[in-house]
Amino acid sequence: MNLVRSSVGSMSFASPRHAQCLLRAARMFSSSSSRSKQRLVILGSGWGGYEVLRSVDKKRWNVTVVSPTNAFNFTPLLASCAVGTLEFRCAVEPVRRYSPQVAAYQAWCDVIDFKQKTLKCMPATPPLPFEKSSAPTVEGTPVETQFSATGAPFTIRYDKLVIGVGAYSQTFNVPGVKEHAHFLKDVRDARAIRTRILDCFEQANQPILSDVQRRNLLNFCIVGGGPTGVEFAAELHDLLHAEMERYYPSLARLAKITLYDVAPNILGNFDRSLGSYAEEKFRRDGISIKTRHHVERVEKDRMFVKEQGEVPFGLLVWSTGLAPNPLIQSIDSIEKDEKTQSLITDANLNVIMKDGQIDPDVWAIGDAAIIKTAVLPATAQVANQKAKYLAKKLNKIVKDQEHTKPFEFYNQGSMAYLGDWKAIYDRSTAETGIKTKESGRLAWLLWRSAYFTMTLSIRNKILVPTYWFLNWIFGRDLTRF
Repeated sequence: MNLVRSSVGSMSFASPRHAQCLLRAARMFSSSSSRSKQRLVILGSGWGGYEVLRSVDKKRWNVTVVSPTNAFNFTPLLASCAVGTLEFRCAVEPVRRYSPQVAAYQAWCDVIDFKQKTLKCMPATPPLPFEKSSAPTVEGTPVETQFSATGAPFTIRYDKLVIGVGAYSQTFNVPGVKEHAHFLKDVRDARAIRTRILDCFEQANQPILSDVQRRNLLNFCIVGGGPTGVEFAAELHDLLHAEMERYYPSLARLAKITLYDVAPNILGNFDRSLGSYAEEKFRRDGISIKTRHHVERVEKDRMFVKEQGEVPFGLLVWSTGLAPNPLIQSIDSIEKDEKTQSLITDANLNVIMKDGQIDPDVWAIGDAAIIKTAVLPATAQVANQKAKYLAKKLNKIVKDQEHTKPFEFYNQGSMAYLGDWKAIYDRSTAETGIKTKESGRLAWLLWRSAYFTMTLSIRNKILVPTYWFLNWIFGRDLTRF
């Protein structure tokens, strides 16, 4: 800048045209630093994408995030939010916490052009009034917007790309599931479930209903015997046998929780003794477990089970695994796993193209990808550890340092809450460290301490234990608004 200033300062001895050229050169020099940064685009704000966003060096990278939501959902706490044990803000972290260092767009990525290094995106916000003319490119960003009669798609260029779009809920193409069942993937789902539970009790409380109609309304069905389905059943049991017994004593006796799964046992990824412990506790609590049951179709307020026939319900929560994201389905130039259709990566998390070549500028993490040489579960801790590894790698790449060490997964164990301050913890299959398994109150303490320490912001580290304490003293809030 001293050279530029000395040149500009000598304008009285130069021609006006020469002075204009020097001023233009000065402006170009002052703006070149931000434009020289490599463009890092992160797709998704889940356990993978959000962790990369948190940990990557945002002073050296020109970071852009594209996600249909503007928040990260702390999924292990969603079941607690769905019954009022925690408030919804406890389970979300805003993506825009890192603005203005990061450009964030609430949008879906529809197409990836790996040769041209461009992404075609569609806004996930409410539609704007249609514009006939093209919007200008925003200065200093890699975004080009072109409005049309069908929406406002835009294109983003990238130098490095992280694909962490996650996965959708698996429905196995059972008719009626998408229309009549609730999922538990984000805070909006938890809010809808909480509203529906309160609606069921208020409807059943009307004096015009018979006891049969009340039982049907208060039949809460959960399809899927994995950790999500089990933890929601446990949280719902706590709600029914605490606040609902106090405020709806006659209705709480009619309420029933039923857990369905096609497998012979629930919690199949846990040690068998822990799974048996969970089943026995649920049976003592009055939670009905129906394994080897197949749902054939779902209609409004009822579902049809092959082994049972018609089953009326007031609430149906569907949690049967993961289905590939539509973006991942649309990609045909990268190798995919035959069973899950996830993108295949090497041990450094770079995607493997159909011709067998490694794309050094594209990485895939989270539920959207699997490592070719390692079979890892589609869990939050795998996605989180991949993201931390990738952030370290990107921070070395931007400094022109080598980072060839492959990704290694450290199994921290699996946990599931079972209600009544009891849980299970399983680390019996870990390859390194202490191999242990716990159940009961000690496992519950491990469960709570783990999720408390994993909450990302200081704000939520304060909110989560505060709401735990308040609900322990005063009970859950049953107001509907």
